[in-house]
Amino acid sequence: MLLLALWLLLTLVTAVARESPETAAFSAARTPIPPALGVPKPGPTNDAPYTPQPILQGGVVVPLYPPDSPLLKQDRIREAEVYNMSKAVPGRISSIVNIHNPSIEVHTVEGGLNTGAAVILAAGGGHNTLNVGSESADFVPFFYNYGVNTIILRNRLRRDGYNVQADAVNDALQAIRLVRAHAKEWNIDPNRIGIMGFSAGAELAAPAALFFEDFDKKHSNSPLVGISSRPDFVGLVYPGPTPFARGANPPIPRNTPPAFITCAGSGDRVHAIWADEYLAAMLQAGIPNVEMHIFGNGRHPGEQLSDGSRMSAGLADRNGMPFGKWQDRFIDWFRDLGFLQNSGVETKAARDTAAFLSQPPRGADRRSPGGPGTK
Repeated sequence: MLLLALWLLLTLVTAVARESPETAAFSAARTPIPPALGVPKPGPTNDAPYTPQPILQGGVVVPLYPPDSPLLKQDRIREAEVYNMSKAVPGRISSIVNIHNPSIEVHTVEGGLNTGAAVILAAGGGHNTLNVGSESADFVPFFYNYGVNTIILRNRLRRDGYNVQADAVNDALQAIRLVRAHAKEWNIDPNRIGIMGFSAGAELAAPAALFFEDFDKKHSNSPLVGISSRPDFVGLVYPGPTPFARGANPPIPRNTPPAFITCAGSGDRVHAIWADEYLAAMLQAGIPNVEMHIFGNGRHPGEQLSDGSRMSAGLADRNGMPFGKWQDRFIDWFRDLGFLQNSGVETKAARDTAAFLSQPPRGADRRSPGGPGTK
């Protein structure tokens, strides 16, 4: 063993001694890799309410509520958000927690490309984290190329002591109202503002499609009074439980917006059932322009696959499976309803809703004598 060790040491020394001049020069000139620059950081804390910072370059951040709003926890509003950074990609925020001053981050589109459409992105994370990397930030450049403005919603989380229905859903509805209030300043068409929710984020988007009238009535003393919180469209992506889950049957407004729904199938069975419940309720009520895509192959984001890897979220290709192209089906649906035509032109979605409202309610608008009906 001693002779073997001496032989290996001699071999190593000989190899180093024979290093070419080119290799030696490269080794001498090589410098350490510099650290990543422009890494986003949470804002500082002081005696004022926390100021949310943009997570992407150029984002305009607007808090959802005035600093003295009774809807905020005044004893926590000064706490800073906590960014959970990617371990592999410098500067990439994977998720955010400790959100006590909820906000929107607006990313607009160049004038010549701008369709006026705007998508509010409600990320998932099981109400435990807000997965703004894969389910918000990645969509900004994607939608930009179609002339669609994007708004990243930072809503409050159950893990931080908030109620999903009373707080997070209100954050989503307030976001719609706020974007519509500033639509002219941001070159957004006030009739093309919608919300797309992922997993737990869909638990905000689906109620927003149904309960906007109640929200507007309850907050009639808001500075935004008179501005509707109704979304012009909703997207439910591998959704959590909708208002129709577990046998619930809330009333369905006749002007419920069109919806795009997508999910993996048997591999994500529970979420697919929740998606199907929402579709069934919309079909029974006769709501126009509701489309759903359930894919045969796929699982819920984060779940383990047979090869040991985990299912990706958001825009990921998903190893080439058809589920990885759901966003293309959304664009097909979005274009078909007129949201990608020139800003200011009435969309097909708006015309179809108006035509539906002009018709008297039908008996078929109810799934059963005691089921959800339109109002």
